[in-house]
Amino acid sequence: MNFLHPFQTHILAILRIVTGYAFFLHGTAKAFGFPIDQTQYIGGNWLSPIGVAAVLELVGGLLIILGLFTRPVAFVLSGLMAAAYFMMHFSIFPLVKGGDAAMLFSFVFLYLASAGGGAWSLDNQFFKK
Repeated sequence: MNFLHPFQTHILAILRIVTGYAFFLHGTAKAFGFPIDQTQYIGGNWLSPIGVAAVLELVGGLLIILGLFTRPVAFVLSGLMAAAYFMMHFSIFPLVKGGDAAMLFSFVFLYLASAGGGAWSLDNQFFKK
């Protein structure tokens, strides 16, 4: 089952890009009510806890998509999603309170903090070893 090994960094990059895009969309929904109107819409209140989360989702999601500062950004976002899970969604059954996305984002971001951005990341362009 080692046939995907040559594509490991590319698959990691795809995971990073797709995760960042999904996370960014959570931010646009909170901040602008787009593409869906969420119950957590901030209505211009950027300093509320939901507003701060929206900023982190927008900026962090974009940085993850680009693969820029991937490890530290992913670490911060992993913590954000862990806090969101325990503050808003905690249940022994994550689906009950809609916590499955927060739980998955937290662990995917933790993995990205460990693994880096993979291929096609700006980190590779700006911070070559």
